[in-house]
Amino acid sequence: MTKKEPRPKNAQESAVVIDFGSQYSWLIARRVRECGVYSEVIAHNAPWRTVAALKPKCFILSGGPASVYVPGAPLAPSYVYESGLPILGICYGMQALAYQLGGQVARAESREYGLAMLYKNEVDIPLFCNLPDAIPVWMSHGDQIIEVPPGFTSIAYTENSPIAAIANEQKIIGIQFHPEVVHTPQGKEILRNFLFKICDFEGTWTPRNFVKQQIARIRRKVGGDKVICALSGGVDSTVVATIIHRAIGEQLTCIFVNNGLLRREEIERTLRTFRNNLKMNVVYVDATDRFLERLKG
Repeated sequence: MTKKEPRPKNAQESAVVIDFGSQYSWLIARRVRECGVYSEVIAHNAPWRTVAALKPKCFILSGGPASVYVPGAPLAPSYVYESGLPILGICYGMQALAYQLGGQVARAESREYGLAMLYKNEVDIPLFCNLPDAIPVWMSHGDQIIEVPPGFTSIAYTENSPIAAIANEQKIIGIQFHPEVVHTPQGKEILRNFLFKICDFEGTWTPRNFVKQQIARIRRKVGGDKVICALSGGVDSTVVATIIHRAIGEQLTCIFVNNGLLRREEIERTLRTFRNNLKMNVVYVDATDRFLERLKG
């Protein structure tokens, strides 16, 4: 049996984003990481064993294009609510938790899309700590909560959404707007309030720590073996190749394939960057004829 790798001390706890198909799910995780908290995005149907390995300290439910009352719509797994951890539902995520916990969600009379002013129903709300009574937020939804679940109260509203934010005493919170986008100017402060005032994160995670962790992890996993890495020259493969190369050096071989659709001088620039500047072992394959022949149909 393969020995399970221990998680580094400064990444013991994480904020897990449950993805309901939103275009902003990874942006939510990015905003959380910018606050110094490690975060990962997982599918809404991921098993508990996958989530447990991340040692979650809270759950964030993403937005999504579906309607919660439609049969087959994605919903949060039961372990999210059974965990007893703080939960923040964003847009569809708010509707999902409200629906699953006994509230009612219905089609709104008019779709709310764009900038709106959010008004607090109460003064002492940790999520909105140190924020004004009127907060500009970005809305994008066609459904709305018409009845909050038992034990919840409405803590904020907009002109078109009488229930724009809800909360209960178990630190389960829903917000109809998107704090992760730049169109909500104080969105990061709202996320920080959730992470630090409600979830009690320490905020010690940094991208530099993450790189160090991954280098150590790669070294343990590879040992004395060799690795090949497909290289396109784009951001994703460049970052992957660079981190692996820092970890195992000459044990890495990158393969760069010319598919005949590269831009002018892209081949020369890519090879020069990786061979001369980054000192990587790169194998160049000219597969132009093969790709173009297939593209003819």
